Amino acid sequence: SVTCLGQSALTSPHSGLSQMEMTRFTSPAVPASSIITAVQQQDYSASVWLRRKEKLEHSQQKCIVIFALVCCFAVLMALIFSAVDIWGEDEETEEECSSNCSIVLVENIPADMWFSDDSAFHLPLSTGLNSLLDKARVDVEIVSPVWLLNSIGLFQGRALLSRLQGLKDKGIQLKISTGDFDSAELKTLADNHDAEVHEVNMTALTKGFLKSSFWVVDRKHFYIGSASMDWRSLTTVMKELGVVVYDCKPLALDLHKIFSLYWGLQHKTFIPTFWSKRLFPFFSKEKPGSLLVNQTKVETYISSSPHVFITKDRSSDLEAISAVIQQARHFIYISTIDYLPLLLDMQRYWSRIDGLLREALILRKVHIRLLISCWEETHPLTFNFIWSLKSLCMEQANCSLEAVSKFFKVQRDNDLSGMNHNRFMVTDRAVYIGNLDWVGKEFNYNAGAGLVISHPENVAERNSTVVEQLQAVFKRDWFSRYANTIQTNKIPVCSKQQINKSDNNVALPRQCF
Repeated sequence: SVTCLGQSALTSPHSGLSQMEMTRFTSPAVPASSIITAVQQQDYSASVWLRRKEKLEHSQQKCIVIFALVCCFAVLMALIFSAVDIWGEDEETEEECSSNCSIVLVENIPADMWFSDDSAFHLPLSTGLNSLLDKARVDVEIVSPVWLLNSIGLFQGRALLSRLQGLKDKGIQLKISTGDFDSAELKTLADNHDAEVHEVNMTALTKGFLKSSFWVVDRKHFYIGSASMDWRSLTTVMKELGVVVYDCKPLALDLHKIFSLYWGLQHKTFIPTFWSKRLFPFFSKEKPGSLLVNQTKVETYISSSPHVFITKDRSSDLEAISAVIQQARHFIYISTIDYLPLLLDMQRYWSRIDGLLREALILRKVHIRLLISCWEETHPLTFNFIWSLKSLCMEQANCSLEAVSKFFKVQRDNDLSGMNHNRFMVTDRAVYIGNLDWVGKEFNYNAGAGLVISHPENVAERNSTVVEQLQAVFKRDWFSRYANTIQTNKIPVCSKQQINKSDNNVALPRQCF
């Protein structure tokens, strides 16, 4: 019976327990120490297993943490190496820079465009650019959307190109950033004259264009304005305006930082996650530079577009334009190629600038004049928005109907000949000179830069200022024979081709640089 019970204990735990109880009375006594030892061995085995389990779990946790740290480090390294940095030596600080600047307005006026003898005239653009080359000692940095200086029979462009080619012999480095991938002139400058040329693929970066036009010479002098390196901007074709600034390291360095940003984008097809602090500006809308310009105290800064190119502390062109409009107390004069508050690719109203002008007209009773170019690619809806602005002043006291009543008409058959290519705004307190047209898509996708100069309040002693000079230029154009009134509900001749080309009147206009 003992054998049977033992066999059943192998298959039934309950019967095994019963068997053990029976054998306590039938079998010889088992020493208590053996039972205690067996229990201790079982406890020890369990504790060892638990410790091993804890160690394994702890090791797994450590591995996870280490793996996460390695991943974070790898991502950090990728971000660091993807960031745009400035080459070469350390940058000068704001404190090391002189603040006594000289500024000169420069213009290109077509040969067959006549103004009265008492009108405002300024330094020819080609003369201003050549004066910058006269001052160059170390390097010349140029940003231009196009390069087309060499034209037979028109010496200004060819002469400027020749001087750029001669910089190598003087030991002066020429650096060019451009969106023009097919320029034979740039290839010649790079291959034969040691120019460094970096191309910015704006199509890949923002689906836009590089439309910035400026020079920086020795990080001390600069030019910014509407003209690109195009022979038509230097001769008898297009009307251009900009400024040449001498001995102004703070602003020149800020503009150089924008050049450096473009320079670092060569071969890139993505926007860096963050920008090097060496690209951060000295001045902004929130912290403008307080400088002496033409012996007059001003507040100034450099702005930029598009938003994805804005580094920390840099003001965007839209922020700069908005600030100048909002600070105006008496008048706002605007001269631009195109004015269209639409995002045409989305067919959506774009109110950033248009809304501020409406507010200035109605709420602050600011006198507004808008001078636009009338050319082959002027969008018909431009005039709908002009009429809309004009209608705000119906039966409104002290509301200016001149806000949108003029345009600059093309003089010849060539769609760019005689064209007003200016891009600036002047108010009773400030000026903004930029590279972009006032169209929604421009500021969202295209690269541009701008200069803001304003006069602080309560500045009694001052010389003739750039604000006053630009006011005189605008009035000269406004009252000239080339400015024509836009009649209500009548599309000017310059846009009739657009009506024929587009049934829905939302065709994208051709780019004008």
